[in-house]
Amino acid sequence: MTSPSGKTTLLVDELSAIDGYKLTTGLIVPRPIGWIGSRSAEGAHNLAPYSFFNAVSGNPPTIVFSPAAGPNARRDTATNVLATGEFSVNIVTAEVAEAMNATSASLAPDEDEFVHAGLTATAGSVIDAPLVRECRAQLECVLVDHLHIGATDAGNTLIVGQVVAFHIDDELLDGTRIDQEGLQAIGRHAGNTYSNATDLFELKRPD
Repeated sequence: MTSPSGKTTLLVDELSAIDGYKLTTGLIVPRPIGWIGSRSAEGAHNLAPYSFFNAVSGNPPTIVFSPAAGPNARRDTATNVLATGEFSVNIVTAEVAEAMNATSASLAPDEDEFVHAGLTATAGSVIDAPLVRECRAQLECVLVDHLHIGATDAGNTLIVGQVVAFHIDDELLDGTRIDQEGLQAIGRHAGNTYSNATDLFELKRPD
């Protein structure tokens, strides 16, 4: 339908699940990417990227990510985090973009994404979950809560994690401020499209 403003109005109840997904991921952009490292209860490593990811609190530092929960969804990360209560967030920058994409492949649960993508798994200082050594920054997190979001037979599992340790390249740090140009973080758009966070500008907040 056409709204009075001249825009096309799409009612969610009249959309298919895939069309709702396409509209959401096409408009909420760019999305940061949570590259989540986890360990199964049996000790197997897992690494997967999620663009349903963000920071939701600074005190204490708290993040969320949201793996799909449908019958055909990859469940390894959610299963691991719920079983062990720990995971890493590895910041995706230009240097590791190709490797991040490689870990989005649908591998068997016993296949190691670190090996598949030619990455080095390194131990955390607080948690027992793997970190990506090649990343310029990593966060160690512990599980705070989880919640099913969306349709009962699909939807997502919202995972809330508290950061217990940061690891950051020295050249990116000025005290506790991060050099945004030096970080070269990338963001996710719709489909196979990504962007570099390099075209930066400043706006002074009003008093």
